[in-house]
Parts: sequence; structure tokens; C-alpha cells
Amino acid sequence: MKFGIFANLAGPGRTEEYYQVLDEAREQAVYCDENGYDSIWYTEHHFGHEGNELIANPILMGADIAARTKNIRIGQAANVATFWHPLRLAEDVAMLDQLSKGRVEVGLARGLYGREAANLNALADPKNQEQNRALFNETLEILRKAWSNPFFSHQGDIYQFPPQGLKWKHPMSPATEEFMDMEKGEINKIALMPRPYQKELPIWQVIDSPTSIIAAAQNNIKGMFWMPTVKELKGRFELYREHASAAQGREVALGEGIALVRDVYVAETMEQARQDAAEAVLNTYRWICHWRGLGNLMDPGELVKEGQELNYDFLHPRNLLFGTPEYVAEKIQELKEELNLQELLLWVNHSHLPHDKMMKSLKLFTEEVMPKFTNKNTGVLA
Repeated sequence: MKFGIFANLAGPGRTEEYYQVLDEAREQAVYCDENGYDSIWYTEHHFGHEGNELIANPILMGADIAARTKNIRIGQAANVATFWHPLRLAEDVAMLDQLSKGRVEVGLARGLYGREAANLNALADPKNQEQNRALFNETLEILRKAWSNPFFSHQGDIYQFPPQGLKWKHPMSPATEEFMDMEKGEINKIALMPRPYQKELPIWQVIDSPTSIIAAAQNNIKGMFWMPTVKELKGRFELYREHASAAQGREVALGEGIALVRDVYVAETMEQARQDAAEAVLNTYRWICHWRGLGNLMDPGELVKEGQELNYDFLHPRNLLFGTPEYVAEKIQELKEELNLQELLLWVNHSHLPHDKMMKSLKLFTEEVMPKFTNKNTGVLA
């Protein structure tokens, strides 16, 4: 089983000491690199003066972390692809892959917040899901072309690369049929520079709805889930498996190609975990559930009760890995047995949670939980 870190850096009231938040993130990444974690993932959010989501560019953050680590894979959870110019996103990801010598995991998302889309790309407005999805799909098509071909072109509904009529003549760039229309003297293909270090970049998508789950499975994109209960996740894992199997022409195992994000806090006692981190994790959910509501936290067929409050007693049994090492290990074992979970991403950087407590919890997980799911003879995660 693989373990990674979902590093959605947060710090309400800390925007004036951003440099310190970054120093803490570096300490966390170096510790995880040295202690057997497979991956670390950084998020993309914009204009968040509230301090709940503090990274605007996960690729740039990843470059800093790549320079300080040796083994850990560096992911984005996610690049909001609809906010980026596709060629710039393709270049920047490829550059990070070169800088890290092939440690990149590419995470993509369609975007959730209207405040972000309105200021970065009006075409990505989440109120227009059809348009948003079309923009995402075309961006994904361009990324794959750019990463997998020496020269490529694209003529779509939204983007055209290169534009028609682009003349090119330079003695240091001899005209060839590889990238030019020789009769017209025009460029008809372009080349990404640099190309990725890896021959094929792993691509992930943060998915939730049946439409997104099916599309990811059909297009050989790995899926990343977060909030739902185990019972609800079982149906979503099965949906992904069904369509991945059909697309790949083989029987894909349940849990294959999927990572699950779970909120984690480990302490000596159950009460200590609640005392240290309950308010912090609830702040995270208050922020997200303002838009999403509580429906994504319900079991199949269960309805949100009128007046249902978002509190620790409601949340904890549904999806939190908060408690003693023994309790957390039991919940992970349940995920393995029910979902055949193969990759768990720990969300440990919650709002208002002091860095020293986060690190103490992380070290407890590393020393007392993770070994239960590790090949003890080799030290390699199973």
C-alpha cells in the first residue's frame, strides 16, 4: 500500500507570514521524503485572502520541493486545467518533470469556485458545466499531444495551435516537413520544449460525479476521491472499475488506478485527537461544504436531515481517521478490505492546526500506523 500527503496548505490569519508557512511545508516534505512516503501533492487556489487555501501554483511549489528531496513523487491535486493556457501548463509540467528527474504525478481538475474562474478564465465558469467540461476535455487533449509527440498540432473548438498562416524562415531553423507546410512556408506543427523526463506522465483527476468518474476511467486517467463514506465510495470505485475495464479490454481490479484522500490526525488518545484537531478539520469542511453541502457525506440512500449540523460527532464516524494509532490502523484496514484501497493520501494540514501538532501527528502515523501496512523485511510499502 502506498501512502502520500495531500498538502492543502492553510493558515487563516497567516497571510502576512507566508514565508513561515512555506518553511513548515518544506520541513514536512523533507521528513516525508526521508521516511518512506510515496508522494506529496499540492493544491491550486486563487485570491484566498481568508487563508483557507494558500497555494496559487502547485507546479512552482513542486519545483521548490523537488530541489530539497530525492525520492518522493511530486503531484498536483490539482492543477485547475481550465484556468491555464494549455501550452503553458504543458511546458511547466514538463519542466518540473525534468527538474525532478521524473518524479511528477500530474493532477488535473475542472475548478469549483466562481471567484477564481471569473478572474482567470470566464470560459471556466462552473455555473456552465457543459462549457467547463468542454474546456477541460480540449485542454487535456492538447496536453497529451504536447507530451507525447515530437511535433504536434491542434485544431479544436476553443484552441488552434499553431494558428493558420504563421510564416517561419530562419537559417538556424531549416524548413522541414516535420513542422512546416513546405509550399506555403508556414508552420503547421509546434514542438514542446522541454519534453517530459518520463516517457508517459501519470495523469490524475479529482473526481466526484458519475460523469467525471466514467470519463476519467474511459480516458485512462487515475481517480482521486476525498469525502464520501466507505459505503458510498464502494459504488464509485465499482463504477470506475467497470468503465476502466471496458476501456482497457481487461479486468481492472477494484481500487486500481484510484487514490483516496482522508483527513488524518493521530494522538495518544481519542480525546486528545478531538481536542487538538476537531475545530481545525471542521473549519476545512465548513469552507468546502458551504458550496457542496452535506450530501457527499451520506451513505447510499441516506438523506441529509433537516437542520443537520456539521459537527465532529457527525463527521468523525463517516470519514475521519482521527484517533489513536490503533483506531486509525483499523479504519485503514477497513478501507483495504472494503475497497481494495491501494493508495491513501493523508490530509494533515488543516486550518488553524499548529505546525508542531501536525508534525507530531504525522510522526505518530509514520512510526506506529504505516509499518502495519509495510513489508517489514524490506521496508518497502506494500
